Amino acid sequence: MAKANIDISQLTLKEHLFYAYANLAMAHSAIDNKQTKFDKFNYSIRAKLYKGLLNGEMNVRTLFDDEKVKLSIGTKCNYCNSTEQLALDHILAQKLGGKDSGDNLVYACKTCNSSKGKKDLMEWMLFKGNEFLPLMVIRRYLKLVINYCVENHLMDLKISEIEMDKVPFKLLLIPVKFPSPDKLRLV
Repeated sequence: MAKANIDISQLTLKEHLFYAYANLAMAHSAIDNKQTKFDKFNYSIRAKLYKGLLNGEMNVRTLFDDEKVKLSIGTKCNYCNSTEQLALDHILAQKLGGKDSGDNLVYACKTCNSSKGKKDLMEWMLFKGNEFLPLMVIRRYLKLVINYCVENHLMDLKISEIEMDKVPFKLLLIPVKFPSPDKLRLV
């Protein structure tokens, strides 16, 4: 998967989403260790997790972990950390087919909420100038996408087989590469 010449359209959703999730775990471990760049240890985490997810020996952690993080963050914008003019925002926009459920809701300030609007979270991240959102928000988003794909029996389909306008996320915008750890934040 790590080879640059891979035709992404021929990957299954499982391969693409699990690689994104494994890269997210790699970035998270580097931040936890206060690293400024990725090293062999981080790459080994990615490789082990990716392989384990693909062969079914490992699982994506539940949204329960993210609920604990959401509660610990408290009442501040999950995107920019503002505490002013907060509202609830759907991570997967309802207008794109995201569920109206607690798993899909986070606090967002009025500025972020209106700027994001009905855009996909990753589309909005690019719109904002490619500034990476906190990893915990991306992790929650990715878990919601994976859950959606599992529930709708999409994981074994090739990306080329997906009707992109029928899913509540922008599949091709899901990050599989992350900036160096010193340019990322967890929350």
